[in-house]
Amino acid sequence: QVQLVESGGGLVQPGGSLTLSCAVSGTIFSFTTMGWYRQAPGKERELVASISGGGTTNYVDSVKGRFAISRDNTKNTVYLRMNSLKPEDTAVYYCNTVWVSRNYWGQGTQVTVSS
Repeated sequence: QVQLVESGGGLVQPGGSLTLSCAVSGTIFSFTTMGWYRQAPGKERELVASISGGGTTNYVDSVKGRFAISRDNTKNTVYLRMNSLKPEDTAVYYCNTVWVSRNYWGQGTQVTVSS
């Protein structure tokens, strides 16, 4: 059974930082590409960052230079370090993986950027 459990969201002031974590079970983690998505109210879910099993990363343009995705294959965990946060980063953040041709999602963690 594949499970993804996110943690680390919260309320932060503009310019602040947060680190999200996603613990994964039920896959061969080191083989999987992991993604962080976000969904703001009234908007579609968008891919923010991804990291392959080999460590190749990709980012949406709006977060390049501010966010960093990483993984620890010994802990089956993927991280999203978010710096210089802006109010427009406010959203529910989800981690995602595809395993045996099925999409799996975490429960989501709220990130609110506000003064």
